[in-house]
Amino acid sequence: MTVFLKEEDISLVLCGEAGQGIQTVEAILAQTVKQSGYNIFSTKEYMSRVRGGQNSTEIRVSSHRVASYVDRIDILLALSSGAVNHLKDRISSDTLIIGDPEHLKSVKDNKIFDSVSGPNFMEIPLMETAQEMGGPIFANVIAAGALSCLLNIPREIFDGLISDMFTRKGQEILQKDLKAGEAGYSIGKHLMESGTGESESDTIHISLQGESSVRDELLINGTDSVGFGCLAGECRFMSSYPMTPSTPLQNFLAGNAHEFELVYEQAEDEIAAINMALGASYAGARSIVATSGSGFALMEEGVGLAGMLETPVVIYLGQRPGPAVGLPTRTSQEDLNLALYSGPGEFPRIIFAPGKLEDAFTLTQRAFNMAEKYQIPVFILSDQYFADCYYNIPSLPLEDVENENYLVKTTPEYKRYLITHDGVTPRGIPGYGDGLVVVDSDEHDEEGHITEDLKIRTQMVDKRLQKIDEIREDAVAPEMVGGEDYHSLVIGWGSTYWPIREALENIYKKDIKGYPGEKISFLHFKQVYPLHKSVEAYLEQADDVIIMENNAQGQLANLIKLETGFEIQEKFLKYDGMPFSVEEVEERIRKFMGIEDDNMGESDAAGSGEVLK
Repeated sequence: MTVFLKEEDISLVLCGEAGQGIQTVEAILAQTVKQSGYNIFSTKEYMSRVRGGQNSTEIRVSSHRVASYVDRIDILLALSSGAVNHLKDRISSDTLIIGDPEHLKSVKDNKIFDSVSGPNFMEIPLMETAQEMGGPIFANVIAAGALSCLLNIPREIFDGLISDMFTRKGQEILQKDLKAGEAGYSIGKHLMESGTGESESDTIHISLQGESSVRDELLINGTDSVGFGCLAGECRFMSSYPMTPSTPLQNFLAGNAHEFELVYEQAEDEIAAINMALGASYAGARSIVATSGSGFALMEEGVGLAGMLETPVVIYLGQRPGPAVGLPTRTSQEDLNLALYSGPGEFPRIIFAPGKLEDAFTLTQRAFNMAEKYQIPVFILSDQYFADCYYNIPSLPLEDVENENYLVKTTPEYKRYLITHDGVTPRGIPGYGDGLVVVDSDEHDEEGHITEDLKIRTQMVDKRLQKIDEIREDAVAPEMVGGEDYHSLVIGWGSTYWPIREALENIYKKDIKGYPGEKISFLHFKQVYPLHKSVEAYLEQADDVIIMENNAQGQLANLIKLETGFEIQEKFLKYDGMPFSVEEVEERIRKFMGIEDDNMGESDAAGSGEVLK
């Protein structure tokens, strides 16, 4: 038997227990794949534990750009006995399962799969080889070497990366890792030439087309993009308490703090964190806090304080399933309502929800400008999936960076809350000018002093809310993907961007039986509050609208109805902690449009922008 895999797009999944070094294999493969000129997308799902359980990483290696999660598994590297059972719902007859005999024994003995229509198995002496190298610790490098060989990655690229990763551990360990990689390449070569499966004729053939330009591209994830946006937005202060999935952003900014004159403070809790950020902002520093849902719940009083003090702050909210601790390491879009209604009273805010790496960069940089301009809290809604997924892009849009300074030098007559025509008072900070900058968490007069004058109270509420009209004019328009002469419209927000886009590209590429002729487009919201003024017209033009969200109640759909009066009847809601896959989105859109297709659910991996413009 000869196993041929798709030439343009391969979905490779690594699965094993926490602590086995899956992240090491991922890191090696991701870099070697890109340096070989292949496009890459990587995402992971993992349990909330340090040891044990079953974690998996999906790596798509492609001849064209890919940026979406797929259910399809072409190659599964099983690094534990429970790996195959953990992923059995995603395994098909086309899946090639590679693993140590010890890890595959229980699967074969228990006959989990049909012997005729089940997947293909190939055994490799992973643990035996690792013991020969010096112990189980080398299994991950051996596995990475075997897979790199199968993907036709030049040995010098692999060895160079191993040297970069392990030189700091000393020459003795480096040489052992290089030998482990060599042993892995030997295993991979054996699989390609003579095989080790049920028959000695089993072999693997993979053919991918790389491009030299990819080697120089950026390979970053959602967290990195937001982090670069913070630096581009001249963030000068961050205070946070660690919480998945926001901790990587804290690590990013803390690691770059010295070079970019940024102060990072790990606070004792979330309440202290947001209050520190507001204090820094009061002093003139562009500030950010990062947290997740149940951590942000502790910050809500601080959000109200920002509203009353009219003091800018950026809040990065990494969403995960709730309530309470929920599923700490899984993904969701459940905190839109939490951000929208956080804090007592009524005051304006802005909520961004990037779905592309480029948008994460530009919207984060913009968040600091908008917070400063309107003196309000500005949210960046991310989630575990978007924060952790990697793919290559040519560059970040640095040409779009323009920072705006809204601070003024105060005069002796300065009034911090002077009532103006648009509700925005020129903002002074202590020590810059001759004026006194008074703020108070109680209701206050124009000078900032506490008051219980009910007339002034009404004027101050009106002043703060008056900003909303200007904020709407500054809103970021949703992105239209596809033609503007559509009849059916798909709506998504945040991290649903690429799965929906790739699914639609697949539909447009295929020769579809029974296609009724409707034209369908995709409207992606990267700012979810306040909505851009164009939204209502987009909705009214469509004969049918469907929205896709990673929550149980359709939070954006409800907000759209509240803001525009338009009720979206069709909803595809997923809230099991996993992101949307391309296949399930494609299947749901086909059902929505009444399209019949014998190949429904198969991903053609059209890549970005090949069909829909």
